[in-house]
Amino acid sequence: MTVSKCTQGTRVGHALACLTLLLQVQSCTPHDSDIVDRFRQMTAETQWLPVGTIPIRFDTYHPQGMTFVGDHIFFSSVEVTVKTERYQRPVDGYDRTAGEGVGHLFKVDRDGNLVASITLGEGDAYHPGGIDFDGRFIWIPVAEYRPNSNSIVYRVDPATLEATEVFRFNDHLGGLVVDTVDATLHGVSWGSRFFYSWKLNGEFELTEYQSNAAEQRVPNGSYYVDYQDCQYSAVHYMLCGGVKTHAAQQIGDAASLELTIGGIELIDLRSQRAVHQVPVNWLAKGGRAMTTNAFFIEPWDDYLRLYFLPEDNESAIYIFDAIP
Repeated sequence: MTVSKCTQGTRVGHALACLTLLLQVQSCTPHDSDIVDRFRQMTAETQWLPVGTIPIRFDTYHPQGMTFVGDHIFFSSVEVTVKTERYQRPVDGYDRTAGEGVGHLFKVDRDGNLVASITLGEGDAYHPGGIDFDGRFIWIPVAEYRPNSNSIVYRVDPATLEATEVFRFNDHLGGLVVDTVDATLHGVSWGSRFFYSWKLNGEFELTEYQSNAAEQRVPNGSYYVDYQDCQYSAVHYMLCGGVKTHAAQQIGDAASLELTIGGIELIDLRSQRAVHQVPVNWLAKGGRAMTTNAFFIEPWDDYLRLYFLPEDNESAIYIFDAIP
């Protein structure tokens, strides 16, 4: 299935305009606040209408983040060649081995055909996370496949796929977005337990790297889902999709029940707190929660259209319209 672009003003156009103005006066107001306004109207009773799927016509490995740029879809993925193994007790601060793998960024057309791809990462850092497009660059963290580790932050030109290393960071970064209003890069850690932020200049380059960044990290007060992929969605807001497996223990019973749930949360980047949460109760064909990994959302007519890429290897993008 081929899905046409949203005709009422995509993020690409207004983000480019926003970036131009940002270079001049460091201030602008994106027009995609429609996304936030409509998301705030969603509840547990919102009607989800399946629109169709886009089959991805190659081996996707383990997709992580997704964004749309014009007529193309970009998604990051990790190809694991040697799995990590848990230690009986921590070793040098790590709970598991590094494993081995390859980080990928794929560029596909709206029919799911591969257009181009690049590999990203270095050494033990081979796990790309959630990605976002700021109107000029795609931002991608590539981290070690274990918590409390290390990351390399890249920005990629979507036209040429030229990747530039921006900086390295001493924690696992699972996703990035850029607040184009105040030129601030925001990241989430492993399991989205912490928020980070870095100031950018008018060219969207890091203005100052602070080695004590851990002192400015903000704990995530929401434990409903662990964010897998995030998307900048309006002035000082981002939307994050994710899943979490919750264990329920019955009194007097040694066994526990586990339930994996999915959802999307709206994060205010000023307070770095979730301000609206919506459950996503759909499963992919194989039974995996729809928000397991990569997702993308855009305004469509007077509602929202959502895209999910939850499956490994033989994958499809599932498309829904969310009607308030």
